[in-house]
Amino acid sequence: MALALVAVLTALGATRAGAERGLPLRTIANVALPGPSNRFDYTSLDPTTGRLWIAHMDAGELLAFDTRRRRVVRTIHAPGVHGVIAVPQIRRVYASATDDHQLLTIQPRSGRVLRRADAGEYPDGLAYDPVERQVFVSDESGGVEAVFDRRGARVGTVELGGEAGNVQYDSGSGRILVDVQTRDDVAVIDPHSHRVVRRVPVAGCDHPHGLLVDAPRRLAFVACDGNARLVTLDLRHGSRPTGRLQTVGASPDVLAFDPRLRRLYVAAESGEVAVFAEHGRGLEKLGQAMLADEAHTVAVDPRSHLVYFPLERGSDGGPELRVMAPVRR
Repeated sequence: MALALVAVLTALGATRAGAERGLPLRTIANVALPGPSNRFDYTSLDPTTGRLWIAHMDAGELLAFDTRRRRVVRTIHAPGVHGVIAVPQIRRVYASATDDHQLLTIQPRSGRVLRRADAGEYPDGLAYDPVERQVFVSDESGGVEAVFDRRGARVGTVELGGEAGNVQYDSGSGRILVDVQTRDDVAVIDPHSHRVVRRVPVAGCDHPHGLLVDAPRRLAFVACDGNARLVTLDLRHGSRPTGRLQTVGASPDVLAFDPRLRRLYVAAESGEVAVFAEHGRGLEKLGQAMLADEAHTVAVDPRSHLVYFPLERGSDGGPELRVMAPVRR
């Protein structure tokens, strides 16, 4: 961790010329990952252990990557794994094994799968509600949120009336927010009653897919994969859009946020990455550029500020994890 902090401090003091072309980021390391050169999906970082959980989707494997030693320390069989979320407060990791239509409940230290439960037609992204102690899983083609208790047993279903995109827990309201891709809106769910209590139209957004909530500042960011736009929602006033729409790479997918630096990272299927600084109630674009083919997923460590991009084909042609540090612009 000390080495990582030194690297970040050095990078933050660097000039613009020291950054990757077009991005306020600089490569710190390229770490080879096991398995074939095929698609990765969501990631989730446990800052208490320094483990980054990586869904190697088309390899059917969930990887546990030690960010301190920079190596994979565990591989778990998970057919078609899409979503993953680490919940350190209850010592659990949850993953959607999409090919098996299941939610996996995992003991992170041993890697043992404690439970498998039916999660619908196409389970994808996940969110955890620490108050109700429930896991919400977006069943994309099924058009529902499947709800599970902390043990991984299914306890409910929330009908969305359209295709489910990414899902997030908003600690400021105690609600679950989920993109409804075919309605171009965001559904607000009461996690206690398992009901949609409000719908928020996302003006100017075609097919909302990516979603991230900055609960302390009462903002949410929606990535629209149909028209490559990013919408900011003001959660203080009925989740209304605020400010102008931002352009991002084609087919934006995964978003990551550094709460201390207030930087938002948007990774796209096109391989482009866009980086924004959060100012007041809006965003300022710091840079956008092609990073690598299929560089559509990203994670950030809130302690070290390092940014992680799992890549299908890295510098040596095989799968790798690119580790980058922020640069001041």
